[in-house]
Amino acid sequence: MSDWTRFTKRVTINAKPEAIYRAWATCHGLESWLLRGAECSMAAGGERGKQDYFMSGDRYLWAWHGWGDEANLRGEILEANGTDRLKFTFHDPMVVTIAILREHETTLVELRQENIPDDDQGRSTYFVGCGEGWTFYLANLKSTLEGGIDLRNRDPRLERVINS
Repeated sequence: MSDWTRFTKRVTINAKPEAIYRAWATCHGLESWLLRGAECSMAAGGERGKQDYFMSGDRYLWAWHGWGDEANLRGEILEANGTDRLKFTFHDPMVVTIAILREHETTLVELRQENIPDDDQGRSTYFVGCGEGWTFYLANLKSTLEGGIDLRNRDPRLERVINS
């Protein structure tokens, strides 16, 4: 019996853990490999700067290349430890956890998406669709951090491509 409520993706990245964490935990970092635009507001009010690290309780607004503003995503940073772990809501009720790990002298990024609804939409849109999307974006994170090549499609006229 398959568990459609969660999946884990892992990728090796030849970069310092601090650079990997910065790529996940700042608006500027996310815009360099994942998003068209990112905004973050502090739990106490006010906007966080593009280079500022996320903190637990922050709220975010994300915009994607290849999608109009109707697909923007709002959520909350649930945990941000400043070094190797970030956790955020993702299409509520789902949660994504990012862990930066060292195994056998290698740095890995592990992404876990949980609380996926176990119904037809959850299985097709979130388990399969998000799984495919995260696979591409983790490869793009590796590409941008290791060689500086951003693989995303940024041409809004091109639709239904795997790199946007």
